[in-house]
Amino acid sequence: MSAPVIGIPTNSLSMEGPSSPGLQRAYVNQDYIRCVSLAGGVPLLLPAVPKPQDIESQFARVDALLLAGGPDLHPLTYGEQPAWGLGETFPEEDAHQLALARLALDARKPILAICRGMQLMNVVMGGTLHQDIARNPEGCLQHVQKGRRHTVAHPVTLAEDSRLARIFRQRTVGVNSFHHQAVKALAPGLQVTAQADDGIVEAVEGLPGTSVLGVQWHPEAMAERHPEMQALFQAWMDEAGAAR
Repeated sequence: MSAPVIGIPTNSLSMEGPSSPGLQRAYVNQDYIRCVSLAGGVPLLLPAVPKPQDIESQFARVDALLLAGGPDLHPLTYGEQPAWGLGETFPEEDAHQLALARLALDARKPILAICRGMQLMNVVMGGTLHQDIARNPEGCLQHVQKGRRHTVAHPVTLAEDSRLARIFRQRTVGVNSFHHQAVKALAPGLQVTAQADDGIVEAVEGLPGTSVLGVQWHPEAMAERHPEMQALFQAWMDEAGAAR
């Protein structure tokens, strides 16, 4: 049996400098490609395209969808106005990735959603986001760590009956942290399966009948030095292969 093809939507990167003023590039971090390949999948990058028929054509070529980290989602995608603290947004990428996520949900194809990807899944399924958790009046932990990407920033507590608890074989796991937005109103069809000590949602899973797994941290950046994070990719890849 051939390896499952994993679609990874790309983000935009603006290049500025004397030799490339205003140059736009489509990219994903290499760590995602490495983790998918090591887990036995074939990564396929999906650049943002505007035509619905082209998005459907992209989607028809993949067995599962990995929604990677990236810039802030525009709040208009979840019915709010921009607030202070909102970062740079890219509406074209928002529209492309939201469309791919809807197609994957309708087709019940496995979805692994990381950082922005988890936030996007919450939005596409009907939830909302904190535009900047630093402005939360209750306060929060530092969720944009200063250390290297592979280092642990803080622990999260996993729900006892969650897929993540079965994958990690423990109820607490150390994670990295590079986000200033987070789930606010949880979407119907999702359940919270991990939280930080300040109450920030750190993982979600789809209800029975869906195949959605989302984490707020970046396991791809930790996987090389923390084998349990590569085990997360392996468990999801096994599911993607079985669902073909």
